[in-house]
Amino acid sequence: MKNWKDLIIAHRGESFDAPENTLAAINLAWERGASSVEIDIHMTKDKQIVVIHDEDTARVSNRKMIIKKSFFKELKMLDTGSYKDTKWSEEHISSLQEVLKTVPEHGKLIIEIKSNSDLLNHLKSDLEASKLQNSQIEIIAFESSTLAKAKKIMPEYRMLWLLDLDYYLPWWLIWTSKKRLIKKVKKLKLDGVDVWAGKMLTKKFIKAFQNAGLLVYTWTVNSPQKVEMLISFGIDGVTTDRAAWITKQVNKNLHSK
Repeated sequence: MKNWKDLIIAHRGESFDAPENTLAAINLAWERGASSVEIDIHMTKDKQIVVIHDEDTARVSNRKMIIKKSFFKELKMLDTGSYKDTKWSEEHISSLQEVLKTVPEHGKLIIEIKSNSDLLNHLKSDLEASKLQNSQIEIIAFESSTLAKAKKIMPEYRMLWLLDLDYYLPWWLIWTSKKRLIKKVKKLKLDGVDVWAGKMLTKKFIKAFQNAGLLVYTWTVNSPQKVEMLISFGIDGVTTDRAAWITKQVNKNLHSK
């Protein structure tokens, strides 16, 4: 049986307490005992894969630079920590190669591809150079076509399809398509889904996918009570902005019962 603590995934690192996707947030997650950390990647003009969520730097720095139109050396000069707090002013955009070096022996890095499939061969090279075990890397994306290409290029890694589901649409409108969704995931040769934690994410939904041999992760859950509920449903992974705090709260609640 899985240790429930291993199901908790630090979203963009310990992003509640430190600036998202920075080495500070990622290392803080590992230091606090996270088993898995999720990050986002884009590719620069000079074909460097960098760790950042948005397609530009406006939200996390005082200057707007479009990632795919900028050189890594230029992006590296930006302060991407002070938007959170001035104590993080030394934080900068990191390369994927730098982040891969932080992964501990039993840690797992979940990489979300935020851009198109142009970066896949570069991603493969970075991952192979890291010397991490295949089981220490998972890849997620919203674009099913990008994931399908990624799976062909890197079949050794688990890949999960990110789905909004009832984030945008009413759950009852999508419920009837569950079987078709499972069929599509299997056709794409993916390993599971990473679903928004809405009304669609019931125990029945989770079991349907698991019975088809697929994993079910969810995002982004910052309520200990909801995490407990999802664990009881048999979820395979829960992404949260507060991994250490959530783990502590759930552990406390479970031991008080």
